[in-house]
Amino acid sequence: MEYKLIRSKRKTIELSIDDDLCVLIKAPLKMSTKDIESFVEKHKKWIEKHIEEKKTRLEKYSVSEADEAVLKKKALPYLTERTEHFAGIMGVNPTGIKITSAKKRFGSCSGKNSICYSWRLMLYPPEAIDYVVVHELAHIKHKNHGKDFYKLIATILPDYKNREKLLK
Repeated sequence: MEYKLIRSKRKTIELSIDDDLCVLIKAPLKMSTKDIESFVEKHKKWIEKHIEEKKTRLEKYSVSEADEAVLKKKALPYLTERTEHFAGIMGVNPTGIKITSAKKRFGSCSGKNSICYSWRLMLYPPEAIDYVVVHELAHIKHKNHGKDFYKLIATILPDYKNREKLLK
């Protein structure tokens, strides 16, 4: 099985599949090639499964330029409305809302309480979108992912774990 190998000053070996469906191995500098190949062979089924899952996701969520333009146009008004709705319920006030083209994250909340959403979020069901909105708004009160953060989310969306799964 082909893979890209990156050696660095690390103690453990890491396996991942990148967006080009290539297998990426990060290994300690002194780990033998034989041990790395053994590791890859041992995880062959995991690799194959995750390549297929990622391929399916990429196919499902790839959009034409025309569709992208439509989604970008819909994103700001829709996400602004959902943000205002939940901000009122949660008693928080974001300082701004911005739409990005982020591929790896659906949303973020800055230290100054400005929220960014990826237009790609519009490809998901409303329940998943609302979860991301509430998640980012919760960062206004809790700048981490601790117990209190998730308690706050659970008070607004008791089924948040199911909604979170819709994003995976």
